[in-house]
Amino acid sequence: MLTINRNDDRPIWQQLLDQAIHNITAGNWPPGQLLLPSRELAHLLGVSRSTIQIVYEELFSRGYTVTSRRGGTRVSEWKQAAGPEADTVTAGPALPELPFLDAAVDHLHHWLGDSGPCQVDINFSPHEPFLDERFHHIWRQSFLQAAAGIDASTWAYGDPCGYLPLREQIQRYLSLERGIHVGVNQILLTSGAQHSLDLIAQSLLREGDTVTVEDPGFPAAWMAMAYRGMNVVPAPVDEYGLQVDRVPPQSKLVFVTPSHQCAVGVIMSEPRRQQLLHLAASAPCWIVEDDYDSEFRYRGTPLPTLFSQLPRNTLYMMSFSKMIAPGIRLSAIVGSEEAISRLVRVHRLTYRHLPMMEQLTLAHFIARGHFMRHMRRVRNVYRRRHEAMTKAIMASGLGGRFKLSGVETGSHMLLEAGDTYDEQAATRSALEQGIRVYPLSSYCLASNRKGWVLGFPNVDEAAIQQGISRLAGILL
Repeated sequence: MLTINRNDDRPIWQQLLDQAIHNITAGNWPPGQLLLPSRELAHLLGVSRSTIQIVYEELFSRGYTVTSRRGGTRVSEWKQAAGPEADTVTAGPALPELPFLDAAVDHLHHWLGDSGPCQVDINFSPHEPFLDERFHHIWRQSFLQAAAGIDASTWAYGDPCGYLPLREQIQRYLSLERGIHVGVNQILLTSGAQHSLDLIAQSLLREGDTVTVEDPGFPAAWMAMAYRGMNVVPAPVDEYGLQVDRVPPQSKLVFVTPSHQCAVGVIMSEPRRQQLLHLAASAPCWIVEDDYDSEFRYRGTPLPTLFSQLPRNTLYMMSFSKMIAPGIRLSAIVGSEEAISRLVRVHRLTYRHLPMMEQLTLAHFIARGHFMRHMRRVRNVYRRRHEAMTKAIMASGLGGRFKLSGVETGSHMLLEAGDTYDEQAATRSALEQGIRVYPLSSYCLASNRKGWVLGFPNVDEAAIQQGISRLAGILL
């Protein structure tokens, strides 16, 4: 018999359903047993007939009962599968062995400086940008103003290419600042540089294809390609950038950071650029141009992008995660209509579209002129800190003992030691004395180069002077 507990928080129909299922699964109501008509059972229990009808409908929909043409509801030929014995119960399916994944994640932690909880006085991070309360205030304001204008369409499925007004703002920025003139259908928004690279690997390459990367270079680039099954070949970097003559002829893609080489900090020379463009056109192969740090140039004028010279073979990457802050997970890939169309199709299948509120906020931030004002302000801050670090390194004697590069542009510079220098021991010593520096080896795939990538965006001039002085005491 079914009972009702008026003190139970569950609805009456749920109480009755749970009891009925228990009676069936426990064998108290055997297969074929006819259940009382709903009207009669409702009268016996003192509930409405509709409550019993809900219970019977749930039992039927879950397969516990059947109905016949002659009427009536009977327990179905239902048999509960025997559960595992208590002593045979194990943890779930074994996870597959993915040794590359574990090694790659460890390497990324090391590269980002996340290898330990040690608190430091001065952090020469190349990954953390300058952000102040003024930026926080303007970004919050942009978010609230963007949110005030949303409507029902905001919560619908979005365009896999990205929010159109934001792509239009990026289109104008690229035209004015980088000399890239494209249509909005040639711009695809992603959630960061790593997402862009993974999408490119999925869309334009086949497993086993040869991909060439800079060495030293951006670790996430070769890790993303290797994880997708590509044959990643490192090509050395010298004072002129990527050594193009070391790119294998079978390469399907070459990843470069020509504006400010990620790690060494050099600007790719014009002859090397032309050599790479010729290789890409004749092979043919893809060039992935990460325009890393192009906004921060302290001497001369920026060189034209590779994309502007060979748009059919080049995929241009820009990242607001790098330009503004890592927490803004928005980047863009610019390419030919054919290439972007392929990327969009894969993006639609694997990711669908990006979160809307972040896109709305960034579009508002750019459209109101906040982005360009922020970049001008940041550029001035970086220029002062760049000058302070250069002077401090030369005055401390580090510039005479080690090779200094990357001083023309960007948000970091490289202090390079010899290949046999005990870089890791020096890095640990600096950390023990409250200074975090970033070893060049964490940017290397096959290279044995040693040194330290020193970022200055988030370290003021006084801290730079103090930190470099203390670092000299450790290294000299």
